[in-house]
Amino acid sequence: MLSIESLNQFYGESHTLWDLTLEIPAGQCTCVMGRNGVGKTTLMKCIMGEESVRDGKLLYRAEGEGEGGSGENSSGDASGHEPLDLTRRKLEERARLGVGYVPQGRQIFPMMTVEENLRTGLAVRRDGLRQIPERIYELFPVLKEMRHRRGGDLSGGQQQQLAIGRALVIEPRLLILDEPGEGIQPNIVAQIGEVIRRLIKEDGLTVLLVEQKLPFARKYADRFVIMDRGRRVAEGEIAALSDELIKQHLTV
Repeated sequence: MLSIESLNQFYGESHTLWDLTLEIPAGQCTCVMGRNGVGKTTLMKCIMGEESVRDGKLLYRAEGEGEGGSGENSSGDASGHEPLDLTRRKLEERARLGVGYVPQGRQIFPMMTVEENLRTGLAVRRDGLRQIPERIYELFPVLKEMRHRRGGDLSGGQQQQLAIGRALVIEPRLLILDEPGEGIQPNIVAQIGEVIRRLIKEDGLTVLLVEQKLPFARKYADRFVIMDRGRRVAEGEIAALSDELIKQHLTV
């Protein structure tokens, strides 16, 4: 689904991502883990286009994407299509290509209603749909109940559901979630985890997740990637996330 090749990113003179290479397989949940400040959120912003990269490539393959790359992409996907190089594309274009993003801190519009927040996602749909997909309300019934309430009046957990719902309005093929369980009640965290699994099983979605909570990662993710100082230091199936790796790279 997404191949990250030798990605380097800088903030000024500070080198934050170092020759980062990752494969995000389609139809699975990959959880990126690591201590604070190792570059996890920076990586998500680079994938989405909120931060620029110095060099490297972000090669994206989405089912049904027939348009070819710019000629600098060297390998095709399983369907024979050339992958799309997202590296220099604008954020809005990445969204139109099927990349959904829920940033850390949610960033909903507090003065707009739930329905108005959801409608903001319709602007980047390529099919011109102007109605909120019923699937959003099926996954998050509370959003339908509160669709006329302002986003800023919702609880933290409800705002997180709204942020995820807004990202799903574009019907993405790749959904990026940056710490979706941060600061919200455990029952809502569990609901979000179940929604992730439903989206993968029922809709064939690919999920890239940043998460610090080990129980959540072990229950809902298929794969893990551990970062340290802007580098990938370990990865594998979630069952291979050993106590030794946790002690070495995740405990404070």
